[in-house]
Amino acid sequence: MERVHVLIVGAGVVGCAVAAAVSKSYADVFIVEQMPKPGMLSSTRNSGVIHSGVYYPPGSLKARHCLAGNRLTYEFCAAHGVAFRRSGKVIVATTEDEETQLAALCERGRTNGVEGLQILDGAGLRAREPHVAGRGALLVPSAGIVSSEELVKAYARVAADQGASLVTHARVVALEPKADCVRARIRMQAAERPEGAVEETIEARCVVNSAGLFADEVAALVGNTSWRIYPVRGEYCEVVRAKSHLVNALVYPVPHPHGLSLGVHLTKTLAETILLGPTARYIEDKNNYEDDLEPVEEFARRARRLLPEIEAADLRPAFSGIRAKLVPPGPGKGSADFVITPDPATPRIIHLVGIESPGLTAAASIAQHVAGLAREVLG
Repeated sequence: MERVHVLIVGAGVVGCAVAAAVSKSYADVFIVEQMPKPGMLSSTRNSGVIHSGVYYPPGSLKARHCLAGNRLTYEFCAAHGVAFRRSGKVIVATTEDEETQLAALCERGRTNGVEGLQILDGAGLRAREPHVAGRGALLVPSAGIVSSEELVKAYARVAADQGASLVTHARVVALEPKADCVRARIRMQAAERPEGAVEETIEARCVVNSAGLFADEVAALVGNTSWRIYPVRGEYCEVVRAKSHLVNALVYPVPHPHGLSLGVHLTKTLAETILLGPTARYIEDKNNYEDDLEPVEEFARRARRLLPEIEAADLRPAFSGIRAKLVPPGPGKGSADFVITPDPATPRIIHLVGIESPGLTAAASIAQHVAGLAREVLG
């Protein structure tokens, strides 16, 4: 039976960032991932936006880690050759009521420590985004975009260079707390092993549950049913290249205060195309990426509120992603904060639950937080 310092369950962007952080100090860091490669689920099925921290309640983990993660992500990308662009973002008000909400959003962002925020009037908005319709906008200069796939790979590469080991096609099926460790049973189904799965057991002095959509199921392996993840699917369309000149950077609507997401927005990608989305809809199956997709006509209807020149014929279905929501379906539910906590009954297990947006941005800061918790466990 192998014994390791740290076992990380899940090789999404947060799991790989945690591996890069803890492997600086500890040998024998293992990451297990049920998919064929890191970051195949929520980590790369998103807009690739580097957020700034204007949306989240002051004092929340989302606000704290988004603000710090914004700086850390840019620094990491520059140091490790990950493609990114600090493009800035406008959050557009189309009604008088939304202008009032913009002012409140600007104040919240400043309270959170976001720098450079500026309210633009209609003329100021048109100077930045000539084709976008709106009465005014909040300019967020520190927002940007990143290649999410490259970012995941870079965190994983840094961890590997520091001695961490990644095992794919591997799923934790049992966790058994012991006096000085946690015994994990891992089922491995290699693509080249058609005869079936094999199981191995590892003893870890510290376990980090970074299983994303499945983090509630991993927590339940030690009897912790404190959380339930409600999957929410977001779908995207891509605008045809002939219309890619219509947007220069990031264009967002004013978010609904009780909405499931920040709203269907326009992202000028690193490939100079325009991505439109995501929608937000509760689904039953955490693996349902394709059934009953939104028609492009509905995407066009939403887009025209910000970009009147868009027609359904200008859109092509792109991809969908699924978010790990902690808020159940129902009116006025709002959103929940990140959960980053040792298990109350088994402190050697650190749970990361409900790590949805801005998880991509926040990953490096979350990793520092988790590394500190791991030090308390490991000494």
